[in-house]
Amino acid sequence: MDLYVLRHAIAGDRKLFDGPDSERPLTNQGAKKMKLIAKEMKKLDLKFDVILSSPFLRAKQTAEIVAKEFHCESSLKFSSHLRVGGDPAALVHEINTGYRKFDRILLVGHEPYLSGFISMLVSGKKDLSITMKKGGLCKLSVDSLQYGRCAGLEWLMAPAQMIRDK
Repeated sequence: MDLYVLRHAIAGDRKLFDGPDSERPLTNQGAKKMKLIAKEMKKLDLKFDVILSSPFLRAKQTAEIVAKEFHCESSLKFSSHLRVGGDPAALVHEINTGYRKFDRILLVGHEPYLSGFISMLVSGKKDLSITMKKGGLCKLSVDSLQYGRCAGLEWLMAPAQMIRDK
């Protein structure tokens, strides 16, 4: 299985947002930059059988931008296990039970959850130093997904590696 991990794009400042954190949206700049990143992802000839996103608005908006660019809006699903404070072991179980027939899965979520999740799958520990920039993308190869060491890190790209400010 190819497991892709994408951090949501630039969102509004938490300190300046009056609503609940789960409703904090992408900024206009964040949405624009994510559209460019999604176009570059497509140029890499990536394909996704399912896009599984945090239900938090900023992640949802990020996932929707990617789904639209890849013309796979019907493949977009949401998991509470990808939200801030989600349960990564439960996410692995959800993928194994609900999405195991898929070979290419894109996960869209938040930090520090995503870097800890990647660390666990690559090293078996949560403390591997991984930096996921907003809009950053990672590819893991997995033979048998489990919550523990089971994946190889194929690559990790910061947004600046995918696009130049345009």
